[in-house]
Amino acid sequence: MSTGFNRDRDDFSRGGRALIVLPDQGDAHRDAEARLEETAGLAAAIGLVVTDRVAVRVRQPKPATLIGSGQVEQLAVQVRQDEADLVVFDASLTPVQQRNLETGLGAKVIDRTGLILEIFGERAATADGRLQVELAHLDYQAGRLVRSWTHLERQRGGFGFLGGPGETQIEADRRMIRDRMARLRRELEQVSRTRGLHRERRQRAPWPVIALVGYTNAGKSTLFNRLTGAHVMAENLLFATLDPTLRQISLPGIDKAILSDTVGFVSDLPTQLVAAFKATLEEVVSADLLIHVRDIAHPDTEAQRADVEAVLSDIGVTEATPRFEAWNKLDLLDNDARADLLGEIARRDDVVALSALTGEGVDTLTTQVAAKLTTGHRRYWITLDAADGAGAAWLHANGEVLGQSSEGLQTQYEVRLAERDYERFLQRH
Repeated sequence: MSTGFNRDRDDFSRGGRALIVLPDQGDAHRDAEARLEETAGLAAAIGLVVTDRVAVRVRQPKPATLIGSGQVEQLAVQVRQDEADLVVFDASLTPVQQRNLETGLGAKVIDRTGLILEIFGERAATADGRLQVELAHLDYQAGRLVRSWTHLERQRGGFGFLGGPGETQIEADRRMIRDRMARLRRELEQVSRTRGLHRERRQRAPWPVIALVGYTNAGKSTLFNRLTGAHVMAENLLFATLDPTLRQISLPGIDKAILSDTVGFVSDLPTQLVAAFKATLEEVVSADLLIHVRDIAHPDTEAQRADVEAVLSDIGVTEATPRFEAWNKLDLLDNDARADLLGEIARRDDVVALSALTGEGVDTLTTQVAAKLTTGHRRYWITLDAADGAGAAWLHANGEVLGQSSEGLQTQYEVRLAERDYERFLQRH
């Protein structure tokens, strides 16, 4: 399938040399070095070679270039020294700022949104994932036609910002983008309906759905593999997983549950992606329980938590949805930090410390998750004919059988069930 967003592939070729620039506007919630490290990781995720990372202090953002003219000149010198052909700004740039910076630096410039979209475009593996990424990319590019869509008019002279197509061609390009976006939205509506039908079938079963959410590279896929025995891609790489994966697991007192591994979130996640990926993230919205996997060893772990909660709010997850925090990468902490962490967890009932890599704490997580899912369960005494093997199997599969006693041709079961399961049992019998 041709996705249309790989329009300037030579600008993002693997092995290309990239300079990372952080316009530091004094965000007290984030460590500048950690932010640069993250953006370098994003660049590495599409095979770029990072030549250097630079934080530029911005006291007053400039409408034309975001940073000051003197800072642009200094960066231009470094671009030439590093022989960088790409400059990645860890910020959102307007089309005008992007064009002016490219002129001043003498290199291709992309912002954080463009970089993340490029990663998603390369990683999307399924048909619906590619549809969602293309829709997000078209939405983003609609305002940058002069720079990025010159390929749509090959017969006209000029390249990039130095001499792009005329106004008439740009309007034609805009219509082309609008038409394509309308088709993509229709296809994604069908994807959403199909996912809805799958969810309805699971709810009729019904099995509880547990969704793993968290910041990218927090270890969700490693934990998913640990819990399910699956082999989902799990690497020390930002956005290693894009398309959702669902697997069946067993928990104490719960014969069957569905575990979903979702795309990792990131700070300043492009709004175009949040909107486009709603068809995928509906699995999170409808989940019975969210497990928020956190990289507790990361210096910005609290800021990352806030970013994840912000995205969850954006996609419609309310505070009423039960959630649990899994503080991952316990194995990376030194003894003092570990002791402090375990002391804090001892005072809370919604957190488990673990290492998905070594398996430490994972059993505690499954036990506590099962307890959280069965909080609303009640105890019932149900009498069945001794020959009703199907009824007995149903009780074992959908509830926790606490005891049973036989008298004559009947067997009484003491079972803990969710109220909705008890109602289903009554309808069945």
